[in-house]
Formats: sequence, structure tokens, C-alpha cells
Amino acid sequence: MRTQVAIVGAGPSGLLLGQLLHKAGIDTVIVERQSGDYVLGRIRAGILEQVSIDLMDEAGVGARMHREGIVHGGIDLLFKGERHRIDIHALTGGKNVMVYGQTELTRDLMEARAAEGLPTVYEAANVQVHGFDTETPRVTYEKDGTTHTIDCDFIAGCDGFHGVCRASVPRTALHEYEKVYPFGWLGLLSDTPPVHDELIYANSSRGFALCSMRSHTRSRYYLQVPLTEKVENWSDDAFWDELRQRLDPAARQVLVTGASIEKSIAPLRSFVAEPMRFGRMFLAGDAAHIVPPTGAKGLNLAATDVKYLSGALIEHYAERSDSALDTYSDRCLRRVWKAERFSWWFTSLMHRFPDEGEIAQKLQEAELDYLVHSEAGSKTIAENYVGLPL
Repeated sequence: MRTQVAIVGAGPSGLLLGQLLHKAGIDTVIVERQSGDYVLGRIRAGILEQVSIDLMDEAGVGARMHREGIVHGGIDLLFKGERHRIDIHALTGGKNVMVYGQTELTRDLMEARAAEGLPTVYEAANVQVHGFDTETPRVTYEKDGTTHTIDCDFIAGCDGFHGVCRASVPRTALHEYEKVYPFGWLGLLSDTPPVHDELIYANSSRGFALCSMRSHTRSRYYLQVPLTEKVENWSDDAFWDELRQRLDPAARQVLVTGASIEKSIAPLRSFVAEPMRFGRMFLAGDAAHIVPPTGAKGLNLAATDVKYLSGALIEHYAERSDSALDTYSDRCLRRVWKAERFSWWFTSLMHRFPDEGEIAQKLQEAELDYLVHSEAGSKTIAENYVGLPL
């Protein structure tokens, strides 16, 4: 098989890249080791910055997003038992974010690719990348007992943190930075109305909590828990009881509880791999960087990578220029590190850290008090939350 760009990974970054390149007349093949149902079953982020919204429109798959997505112009910060609204819309000159689940975004992209009849190989075993440091890169995989080869001009590594693309790079060519946090997020998804019409980020002496949503009738809640915690230790009732204790009285009064649809614990880490280009292979999304979910940056950083990479590949084929390909890694990493900084800072501000004592809680509360009562402080949160300029 021959294509111009072989994309490894059929998550949102791989599918979005494939759709944008298709619109520009560039041939792609996507190879995914999991089934399509498995990909859609992943419960992930749901906050879109404007860059992600614009790219979905550019890819021609934004119609349902605009019908069903929920526009938010602010967030609530809860500490010392009181909520304070950060007016993102006013503080950023009219910018907003949109609540639209990653599952739904992925479904839109997957259905659009299938409708176009574009080649996607699901349940591809033993995916390998070869020759990316030469003029003749290729991807191999096994399917139905047969080994297949995709010859290509470029490889896009959109296969996530545990994928094969970054793992295939010689260790001497890669510099990895990582911070693992001493806690995780216990998440619960339920068909219940959200407790509030915008997100609530809660700092409490019992630990962090987040009240989020996927729609007007489906809610997503999170609790900070120790890394040693097991999801089977948490009944639905235990989750709701603990969440109530981390909320303010007004939120407790209107909280609607119900049976969980999904419940899981996700560890938190900050991770960056440099560079993001290796010859004719380019990393994008979680293959190159991970952020703790506190700042809602993971999916949006992936979209930015895709914006830069799709533009660079289109320039290569349309203008026979490699200038954008040559600067891809530097442009991505400049934005990545700013988002890593914000996500680390917001995580450090909102969570309880083991062994830091009562003084840490007091210092967090003092900083939060400053931030919500200072226009400059509130603007810092707002500007980062909606996404810094490209």
C-alpha cells in the first residue's frame, strides 16, 4: 500500500489530521491497534478552546458540535466554603470555551472519515514504524494473519503516550521531562443534570473536586484520591457523600445524584518529549506531551499540534517548501511548555499534597483569595484557561 502520510493512531488528533489533509487533497491511511468501539469508549476531556472549535469547522465536521456544545464564559473557584466566578468572557475580550465531550468529537471525525471512504485500519496488531530517518519511511502492521506494509512520504505519530512511534526513537535522540503527581482523579459519569451551569473547581481541606458536564443531562464529577486508591472501593453512594463534603452549601442543596455510567481513576502527570520531529516522523498530541487535566489542555494542545502539522504538510505538497516542517517542533513546544506551566500551577494550587501540612492549605487559600479579588490575577487564569494566542 502506498500513501502520502501514514497516521498511526485513530484518536482525535489522528482523525482530525486525516480530515484536514483530505480536505487539502493529501492522501492518508490511519492505522489503529484498538477497535473503533474501544476508541469511542474512552472517557476523556470535554472543554474545547477556540483553536479546537475552529479546526473542527475547517475539517467540515463542526455542525453537531455547534448544535449540542455548551458555550461557557466563566468558571467558579471554590475555596473556604465559598464560590467565586472568574468571568472569562469579560476578562479576555469576549472569548469563551465550549463543553463538548471528546467522545462526541471523535465520533464526528470517525463518521466523516467513514462517509468519505477513507482508509482506516482498526485492530491492527504489531504496528511498527521503519525508516523514518530516511527518504523512504514505512509502517507495517499485522491483520488477519497477514503482515501489511504502508510506504509513505511522512509518518504522523498520533498514537498516544504508550504508542509505538515515540518508543521507536533512539533514546539518544530524545529528551523526556516528567513529573508524576502523588494522587489521581476518581471520575464518575452519570445521567444527572449538572450541579451548576458552569464548571466548579473546588479546593478543600479534604482534597480537590471538580464538577463538570457533558450535556444538560449528563454530568462528570471528579475527586482527588491517593494513588493507592482502588475504584472498587468506591460505591456510588460513597462518591456522592464525599463530593458533598467538598462542595459549598448551595451546591450541596441542588446536587442531583444517580447511578454511575462509568467510574475510573486516572493518574496525573506532566510529561514532554523533545523534539517532536525525527526525520520524516512527527509526533502529535499525547505521543509527545501529557498535562494534568486540571487546566483542560490535553485535547487542545493536540489540536494545536495538528494545526501546525497539517499546515506544514499542506505547504510541503502545495508549495514544495519545508520551512514549516522544519520549525514544527519548535512552534509546538513553545505552546506546549506554556500549557504545561499553567496545568502544573493550577494543579498545585487546587490539590492537597501529602505531607505538606496545614500551612500549605493556608497558602493556597491566600493565593486564591488574591487571584479572585485582583483583576490582574483573575485575568491570568482567564487568559490561560481559554488558550494563549497561537
